[in-house]
Amino acid sequence: MALHGKLLEQLVVLLHLIVGVQLVLSAPQPNDRSCNRSCGNVSIPYPFGTSKGCYLDPSFRIICDYSFQPAKPFLGVDHNIDVLNISLDGELRVSNLVFRRCQWWPEFDNQPSVRRISALLILSKFSISLEKNSIFAVGCNFYAYISGSHEQDYTFMSGCISFCGNSSGLVNGSCSGLGCCHSAIPENTTNYNLNVQSIYTNGSGRTSGQSCGLGFIGETQAYNFSTLDFTNLTKRETVPLVLDWAIGNKTCKDAQKSMTSYLCKAAKSSCSEPHGRGYICKCPPGYQGNPYLSDEHEDSCQDIDECKDLDRNPCNATATCTNTNGSYICICPNGYEGDGRMPPGTGCSRKGQSKIMIIALGVCISLLILLVGSSLVYWVMQRRKLKKLKQKFFKQNGGLILERQLLNHKESVEPAKVFSTEELEKATNNYHKSRVIGQGGFGTVYKGVLPNDRVVAIKKSNVVDQSQIEQFINEMVVLTKIKHKNVVKLLGCCLETEVPLLVYEFITNGTLFEHIHDKNLSSSLSWEKRLKVALETAKALSYIHFETFMSIIHRDVKTTNILLDENHTAKMSDFGASRLVPLDHTRLTTVVQGTLGYLDPEYFHTSQLTGKSDVYSFGVVIAGEKALSMDRPESERNLAMYFVTAIKEDRLLQIIDDRILKEGNTEEIKEVANIAKKCLNVRGEDRPSMKQVTKELEGLRLSEKHSLKKVDPNTQQTKHLPNAPTHSLGIDVDIGSSSINTVVADDSMRNQVVKPTDDDAR
Repeated sequence: MALHGKLLEQLVVLLHLIVGVQLVLSAPQPNDRSCNRSCGNVSIPYPFGTSKGCYLDPSFRIICDYSFQPAKPFLGVDHNIDVLNISLDGELRVSNLVFRRCQWWPEFDNQPSVRRISALLILSKFSISLEKNSIFAVGCNFYAYISGSHEQDYTFMSGCISFCGNSSGLVNGSCSGLGCCHSAIPENTTNYNLNVQSIYTNGSGRTSGQSCGLGFIGETQAYNFSTLDFTNLTKRETVPLVLDWAIGNKTCKDAQKSMTSYLCKAAKSSCSEPHGRGYICKCPPGYQGNPYLSDEHEDSCQDIDECKDLDRNPCNATATCTNTNGSYICICPNGYEGDGRMPPGTGCSRKGQSKIMIIALGVCISLLILLVGSSLVYWVMQRRKLKKLKQKFFKQNGGLILERQLLNHKESVEPAKVFSTEELEKATNNYHKSRVIGQGGFGTVYKGVLPNDRVVAIKKSNVVDQSQIEQFINEMVVLTKIKHKNVVKLLGCCLETEVPLLVYEFITNGTLFEHIHDKNLSSSLSWEKRLKVALETAKALSYIHFETFMSIIHRDVKTTNILLDENHTAKMSDFGASRLVPLDHTRLTTVVQGTLGYLDPEYFHTSQLTGKSDVYSFGVVIAGEKALSMDRPESERNLAMYFVTAIKEDRLLQIIDDRILKEGNTEEIKEVANIAKKCLNVRGEDRPSMKQVTKELEGLRLSEKHSLKKVDPNTQQTKHLPNAPTHSLGIDVDIGSSSINTVVADDSMRNQVVKPTDDDAR
């Protein structure tokens, strides 16, 4: 009985196996020709299918609705999602519903609210493609966003705002925020809730009774914004959406362990994991078809015949195309060589021609390498040559002496800086002509901007006296130590050029010469300001004569060397001709240096330079006219002689500008004139010191003589001589043709012959 029972049990099991096999054999298989592989205009390849046995599992089921003409395929997991295209590359294009919201204003409360909610999607097998899709908002001032949960169980929100200006600002094809916007989708999004909301809750910003907006997730490249969408928002129903699909949730390596469940059936197919979850199968390069079907099926991976399409023949016109498994070859005709392929292949060329081309190419490459190499070597040599030249100039211009001097003057608050040529070239835009702010016989002054945005004046001399380099360096070190509000600060120098460059602080308002002789500027220079300028200039000269650790004689005091800032504060500048006076000396014997008309006559005849030489030049400055002028009669061409004579003959008020007479009182003008007269004494010992001049001007400016009655020019005898000047005491040199021929040399930095030209007025 026991044996009988066992036989009966085995018979039942065998019966079940037979029935199961029959059911399997009777059911359609993926490669069964009874499987419908299209629905309407959409191809449905395996693992998708429309009937049982024709798809991999229910998530790949496609429902074909024949009530539409033509028929329409829908996802089996959601009958509301119609399929547009199925790609074996792991992409599924479907139609996604558009979320629409219309904002109704209070005066339209009796109108029905138009609102449509998107229904996509809760999918376990498919995910929204992050690379191919975006969140869109279309409309006037609407915010479209999605919210939901990630696989990692945390919530998210993402979206964008579509702002609205006027309709004329809308641009077809532009979705960057005006009328249309889009933003990226968070990773691993399968389930989401899409919302559209107006960013105005009280009706602000509206242009009519109703404002509608669209929000949707769709294929980024498929949606092209049109202004028609903006005006006819209620007409758009769906947009394309790209979903990613894959087989299972295993990696290729894990799936290949089970050959029965591994779906890459084509013999030469490959496996990849493009979406990070599951795998897809691909035909090898040169093949096309369905890699999920075995090689016996005609739709499996099949070789592509590249030679079949004559319009897209990959071979050169002279070559013959021969198809091979997964590829092709191009055979050149007799007498030709090469791979026969179209570019970037070599094509077909006559035998020997390729060798010539190779040789020619080799020669060209060699020449190019030689040219580049030669240029590089030349560049390196030039750099070295320039570096050596800079070092030569640096030593030649006293750079080593300067470095030693700077080390010996560590007490200086702000020592002189030694600039490089590159710094000053960059600061002046390579000494561009637009940066020139002054030019004369001895050099050019450029406006420069340093890297810290500090504006400076850079003086570039024309020549240099090599015998006086050490003296020049000593003077420069001294000048950098001068700290006086009425002296232009010397910031440093550059010694890497043939002629040293000096860097000064930049003064914004031009020279005193310009303010006196320019009609537009002279009107702003009142008598009070002129007196202030005279006093500040005297203070500067007194400072360098008596208060520096070594007395300095400027030797070129003139109106063009007195600068004014925006507050008309005087700044003494251009110490290029200045000399240091040792403590145990009161005078120096030097080669005569200076500007004709301002030049001390005693110094001119004796070559004995003292501080009184600056006093004489200062007297010419405050006399106020051009120091030499061919426009005046011959006896009056020299300002100093003419001015002193006018005072002696009591004709001072006749040569004063009427405007000055109206502003200043007569006594004050006469006192300033007397100071100038004392400064212009021919003998230096008869002149006051700059310290005495400063005290007199200070007392004059602080006195109460301003309250005295001003002179009425109509009550004075104003009979002027022919061509007589009418604006003396303006607090300057204009030489036409003259018989003067005087050699004047700078024993510090330059040797020049002063010639009678108009430039000497400066």
